[in-house]
Amino acid sequence: MNKHKQPPKFKTEAEERTFWEQNDSTEYLDWSKAEKVTMPNLKPSTKTISLRLPESLLESIKIEANRRDMPYQSLIKVWLADDVKQSRHAS
Repeated sequence: MNKHKQPPKFKTEAEERTFWEQNDSTEYLDWSKAEKVTMPNLKPSTKTISLRLPESLLESIKIEANRRDMPYQSLIKVWLADDVKQSRHAS
């Protein structure tokens, strides 16, 4: 027996978005039957920021990035992502 409700039919994407913002999807979807998918061509949106660093720190980062044969901005992103991930697992 299916214990999940049927979601309503939506006229617009905005209507659907509002519905899912106000309702728990577990009442409507059986997440135990969900399948993992990969979207290799999907690129996350990025935002440009300005970050002021001491010149000596930036030079050290560039040296480390060069040692790893990668752009220094990519290395900074890797380090930031790793730190955020570790912080989330620690809490």
